[in-house]
Amino acid sequence: MNTSAQSETNPRDSVLARFVLGFPGRSLPSELREYLAQGLAGVVIYKRNFVSVEQLLDLTAAIRGAAKRPVLIGIDQEGGTRFALENPFTRWPSAAELGQLGDAVAAEKIARAMAEELRAAGCNLNFAPMLDLHVNSESPVTRDRSFGSDPDLVAQMGAAFDRGLRRGGVLSCAKHFPGHGDAVVDPHLDLPVFAETMRRLESRELVPFAAAIASGTELIMTAHILLPQIDADNPASLSRLMLDQVLRRNMKFGGIILADDLGMGAIAKRYGPGDAAAKAIRAGTDIAMLCHDWLAVEPAIKAVRKAREEGQFDEKEWLASLNRVERVCNLAEKRKNRPDTEIIGSKENKQLVNEIRSRLK
Repeated sequence: MNTSAQSETNPRDSVLARFVLGFPGRSLPSELREYLAQGLAGVVIYKRNFVSVEQLLDLTAAIRGAAKRPVLIGIDQEGGTRFALENPFTRWPSAAELGQLGDAVAAEKIARAMAEELRAAGCNLNFAPMLDLHVNSESPVTRDRSFGSDPDLVAQMGAAFDRGLRRGGVLSCAKHFPGHGDAVVDPHLDLPVFAETMRRLESRELVPFAAAIASGTELIMTAHILLPQIDADNPASLSRLMLDQVLRRNMKFGGIILADDLGMGAIAKRYGPGDAAAKAIRAGTDIAMLCHDWLAVEPAIKAVRKAREEGQFDEKEWLASLNRVERVCNLAEKRKNRPDTEIIGSKENKQLVNEIRSRLK
């Protein structure tokens, strides 16, 4: 099949549909507008991209205007202080605080209110909940961001948080599959290693992800972590064994597999952006993310396009991924009525937070 010819005649470029991109600055680069018009799956927004709710609203409107179709507009809002939005957004409790409380109903209420604030600002995807277990007290990845060390507790709290986000009108994204376990290296800097067996993963780290899948999560983000006793050659995010066999087949996940930022040190120190993107897709990833290095974007897209022209991807799997991406993008934009921005940092939301924190004292 001549995929390049198909791309030229199809206004929606199927290669771009396999990417979500971040960008520098506070306005959409012209290249990003073109990517959106041609079929890009979505955009990640960071605090560097806006200074006010009004600017964020303008930005999300510009993304939709450039795409002229449903796209993912994602943001990090985990709660706590590390991966959370600042004023005027409500300062939500961290996952660690919610885990300490151990009240799944409260977690769902918090997540639902959080989602309504995000939807008011024009976002339709939250990169939460984080389902990694906080096994090692020194872990820079899970400290304050994890619901706890007990897999059943994390499963219960994570599934409740996941449901709350979706009931509040934004898609959730359970992360980081298969979990960072007791690894201590931050993947933003280098590649963590998890030296345990598949039996250990199945009995502990995978338990919260199984609960999220059962709850109905539509996106799961992968972890850049090496599992030498399971796949000694590939990080989990590039491992077909972990993504296609374990997550897709064994755990019956039918949603989008999303690769965490391929520009993180864990991957970028070992692979070029094009090689990483192509490897991730061959492993079973539906969407690859490039968030912080705009210079890596074009090489990655070109490499995936070249790999497809050379027949490196299974055509049936490629089309199945495109169908999943289209379905989830449509689902992300299903709710048409956006809440008023007055809900952001509202008295009611602050009162909810105060009630939760009063129970932690």
